[in-house]
Amino acid sequence: MRKISAALAASAAMLAVPVMAQDYDAPASLEDLIPDEAVDNPEDWASQGVSDGTVEAEDLPPEVDPDAPLAEMPSLTVPWPNDTELPKLAPLSPDTSIQFADFGDDMPRRRDADVETLSDELTLAFPSDDDLLAEREEFVKRFTSLSTILELDDDDSEARLAAQAKEDEKLLTRLLDIYGYYDGQIFRSANAAAGGDGTGQSGPKIRFDILPGVQYKFGAIDLGSLSDATADYDMLRGRFGIQTGDPLLSDVIEEERDDLDRALGENGYPFAHMDEPELLIDHAREEGDLSLLVQPGGKYAFGTVTSNLPDFLSGQHLARVARFDPGQTYQRSLQDDLRRAIMATGLVSSATLTPVEREAPTQGAPGTVDIAVELAKAPLRTIAGSIGYGTGEGFRAQASWEHRNLFPPEGMLRLRGIAGTREQLAGVTFRRNNVKGRDRILTLDAFATTKDFEAYEAKTASLVGTYERQSTLLFQKPLGWSIGAELIATAERERDAAGNKAPEETYLIAALPLYGQVDMSDDLLDPKQGYRLSTRLSPEISRHNGSQSIYLRSQIEGTYYQSMSDRIVLAARAKLGSIRGSSITNIAPSRRFYAGGGGSVRGYGYQAIGPSDSEGDPSGGRSLVEFSLEARIGTGFFDGALSVVPFVDAGAVDSSQTPTFSDIKVGAGLGIRYNTGFGPIRVDVGTPINPGPNDAPIGVYVAFGQAF
Repeated sequence: MRKISAALAASAAMLAVPVMAQDYDAPASLEDLIPDEAVDNPEDWASQGVSDGTVEAEDLPPEVDPDAPLAEMPSLTVPWPNDTELPKLAPLSPDTSIQFADFGDDMPRRRDADVETLSDELTLAFPSDDDLLAEREEFVKRFTSLSTILELDDDDSEARLAAQAKEDEKLLTRLLDIYGYYDGQIFRSANAAAGGDGTGQSGPKIRFDILPGVQYKFGAIDLGSLSDATADYDMLRGRFGIQTGDPLLSDVIEEERDDLDRALGENGYPFAHMDEPELLIDHAREEGDLSLLVQPGGKYAFGTVTSNLPDFLSGQHLARVARFDPGQTYQRSLQDDLRRAIMATGLVSSATLTPVEREAPTQGAPGTVDIAVELAKAPLRTIAGSIGYGTGEGFRAQASWEHRNLFPPEGMLRLRGIAGTREQLAGVTFRRNNVKGRDRILTLDAFATTKDFEAYEAKTASLVGTYERQSTLLFQKPLGWSIGAELIATAERERDAAGNKAPEETYLIAALPLYGQVDMSDDLLDPKQGYRLSTRLSPEISRHNGSQSIYLRSQIEGTYYQSMSDRIVLAARAKLGSIRGSSITNIAPSRRFYAGGGGSVRGYGYQAIGPSDSEGDPSGGRSLVEFSLEARIGTGFFDGALSVVPFVDAGAVDSSQTPTFSDIKVGAGLGIRYNTGFGPIRVDVGTPINPGPNDAPIGVYVAFGQAF
């Protein structure tokens, strides 16, 4: 910039004083640029104009001949090297003090190393002293699951194997860091000769020699503002189980962070926040300083539950579903449990629960948080159907339509129908879920049905009401119960083997059915371990032919499941039933006990076991006994979804109030199960072992779910 400024200044001076711009004795170069006549009379000189740039041919320089020899250059004294011979340099003598590492077949390796062969082309070598890498077994297992060499095929290509080995070397280095060996070293060697590694195997091979070095320890630990939770500090600090001097394991940091986060969420800190952990490694101290900044955010108790859709699912109703009460210390797990229960209603497609501060904590007293529930409605109408078949029962198709929230909150209306070989039904059901408590259901069911079985024919109208606490697929409960009331009007007639019908008889029945179950099994649809024990009691009043009878129907059933291996489950069932207080003639045929069929004694027809009339048709009884034993054996077919089930069933029905076991019927057979992920589809084929004259040789049963 300084040079440019000086030139501009000189030009300005020249323009200002043209007389002094150039003297007459100026050099020739300036004379060519500005001749003397331009200085004497600049206007006349300027009027002559500027040349048009045309150059005459005679003024052009001559053309150069590329083949012409160069002219002599007197000033160049260096000779051309065409005929010059360069002197030969004497070779340098070898420097024996320099040594090169050899990574081939003769690479020196630790003779005291413990070698683990992971494949034909990969081995790991560790120090023989196990204390130098205490986590060796877990280390190897973790490396094996992530190794690029083990995962990918190198097609016996040394180049490809070498590239994979570089990735595995990085993996080993990361794993050493995870286990606290920040000064560890990995030595990689390749061997392409047959048997060069002592294994006798040919092809390229990779070996990693691992020297872990010293395992670092935790140094200073900074947990931010955790001490602000003064009342719970000792408990919370105890949940974060890392102390200065402990081995520096990265996995432990994540585990303990999760434990501390869970402890905060379960002990009243809904607004707790934790930054990501930071680790500062000090190689001089062989320690790592951990910083995990925690902000507890104050302690709170539950307040009320609010809903963004109060006319659909009100906050008051959701509070009844919740497993916490106002004033109870906030627990994140109870908030999550409420969300799962809301989703289980089937009424919403999403539910977001957010703690909202209502009252801030004061000195020594927790604050209050309301749980704000944000809901999005799901489709509320459903059409469903099922179909099944059983020997003696024939085909049975069932369909239903329902609106799950026609009467908010959770008031469902269902229309259902059955069309089958032996049964037809039309009914309407009202059900309200979560009444006065979680999973407590009120049901009112009105239906009309006709049944045409071998034992009897019935036309029935029923009105049934129940209030129950039951298990669901999401919440299987150890204790279930039900209380109810039934009003039944039924016109029934028995029939003989020739199909002749007896006179129709009318029964008016009022009943108070009670049910209780203890369920300690591990699955609702496909149990593999545990047991179930249930009982049913139903005191009933029946009017028939102008007379009144009072009797008690009772039944107890137990099932047991034992897993013998990963693929074999043994299942057993026993059932006992009795009707006391009236003769069998005063009990409607539809209220008596029967046995036989897919859910009873397989191999026999539906309700085919028990007392029979003079024509050999079953007439039902006042006592019942059933036993079943089956083995559910998994196979490898269909990715393990297919199982085979050999089974043996036995049962008897007697006219007496207590079973006499005088006419036990036994059936046996083989079934298959296909696990759909939701539950098994069942197909059983059974045969009677001691059949009667009217029993078919084979029974086939198709249904959803296990037999028991």
